[in-house]
Amino acid sequence: MWFRTCKSDGYDYKDIGKQSESWSVRNCLNSTLECVRNIVRYFDGTYEEEYSCWPPAVCMILISLAEIVLFCYDAAQGKTDATGPIAQIFIYNPHKREEAWRFLTYMLVHVGVVHLLVNLLVQLFLGVPLEMVHRWWRVVLVYLAGVAAGSLATSLTDPKVYLAGASGGVYALIAAHIATIIMNWAEMEFAVVQLLVFVLLAAVDVGTAVYDRYWGRLQQNIGYVAHLAGAVAGLLVGIGVLRNLEKRKWEKRLWWAAVVIYFSLMIAGVLANIFWYSHFQQ
Repeated sequence: MWFRTCKSDGYDYKDIGKQSESWSVRNCLNSTLECVRNIVRYFDGTYEEEYSCWPPAVCMILISLAEIVLFCYDAAQGKTDATGPIAQIFIYNPHKREEAWRFLTYMLVHVGVVHLLVNLLVQLFLGVPLEMVHRWWRVVLVYLAGVAAGSLATSLTDPKVYLAGASGGVYALIAAHIATIIMNWAEMEFAVVQLLVFVLLAAVDVGTAVYDRYWGRLQQNIGYVAHLAGAVAGLLVGIGVLRNLEKRKWEKRLWWAAVVIYFSLMIAGVLANIFWYSHFQQ
């Protein structure tokens, strides 16, 4: 990054001032270089230095390819609105809740090309950088946590709604970036700007979901409660599993709070889906 020499531990900037015979000039020079060094430390975050291309960040790419292949298979059958043969197997169907795999596999089903492209772009744009810093298994945990939370929340809040798309996982990735910024605020470069970018991405995805629900002329009533639940899961799991470069006392307390809240919500959601039988017969 810029002005690396100001951060080097092997170079004493005070030595420059000793070359001047004037005490006032030496003092002024030392003060100026100290100010520059502090500015560089503030803006040149150590978080960005953790990016690595090894191991390759391919997990989100592979998930995206799987979603594309399955969508293309249904499209070849003339079905791009989540009614194709693959979609019928993987979509979350409220009338087939006993088929537990649907609580996760609905992420592979998309309603139309726009729905697919938006989710692909966002999850690649956010998922690959996360993998480069936090490694693939942490990102997969966050992604799947958002997907599972989305289906559980939707089944409880609107038990008659079908669910399709990776938006639960996408929102989990957005919230995971926010969790990363919270836990590495002092180590991250331009943290405020990054927050604004994530808000913009969330607004685009929300707009797409609203369009699909009310103006997309869908044959099925696809719900988007999963977005909010995915974001909550991504924030909590992100705080719990993503890397924290410099641990502080308040961050440890936040970690424990996130872990307890997440598992409490997930256990409650699973138990409610299993034993609240009357809720799904209404």
